[in-house]
Amino acid sequence: MLIAFFRTIFLYILVIAALRIMGKRQIGELQPSELVVTIMISELAAIPMQATGIPLVNGILPIITLIIAEVALSYITLKSEKARDIISGTPSILIENGKINEPEMEKLRFNMGDLLEELRINNCPNIADVEFAILETSGQLSVIQKSQKKPATAEVLNIPTDYEGLPLTLISDGKVNYNNLKSTNLDRQWLVNELAKLGVDDISNVFFASLDTQGNLFYQMKSEPEEE
Repeated sequence: MLIAFFRTIFLYILVIAALRIMGKRQIGELQPSELVVTIMISELAAIPMQATGIPLVNGILPIITLIIAEVALSYITLKSEKARDIISGTPSILIENGKINEPEMEKLRFNMGDLLEELRINNCPNIADVEFAILETSGQLSVIQKSQKKPATAEVLNIPTDYEGLPLTLISDGKVNYNNLKSTNLDRQWLVNELAKLGVDDISNVFFASLDTQGNLFYQMKSEPEEE
């Protein structure tokens, strides 16, 4: 029983490490080769987990081989456009210049119901508003609306804007992020003083606090436990 426990923990860590090496992608964004490798790694890890009589190396070696193969394949596709087209495929244009590309949809076995669903997901329910719809190699649909249907931007309206940047997290679950404080040339005492002005006496009671590029401090206190 103890052996099975440690084998499972080891293989779990190995699979997590394998997926981290493969890169940060969501399941819906995996290329075909990456999806195949992910499925194969999970299957290979499951066999020695269930059958303790099988040597652990019989599961580890194929997983490491697949990782090396995937990393090598990724490097090849990174350097060679031709290899990338063969392995990952090329994007397919389903709507071009406002016109539905029927032959391409038939080739991909992509029906109108699928197309309309993807357009709705992209917040474009009216197909008449679409200039281009491109099915990417990851299987996701990129939608480009007609120019007259695009939302107005500050640039189009000639409205001056200020740089917003990203807010920095200063407190998370009552713990101070000293690295972010240091990056803004601030310290804990400044944070304590600013929170005191807002009526907060104890940092440990702050669930979240952030500082935007305009110097505005946002915070939220922890919820009080409900009384039974």
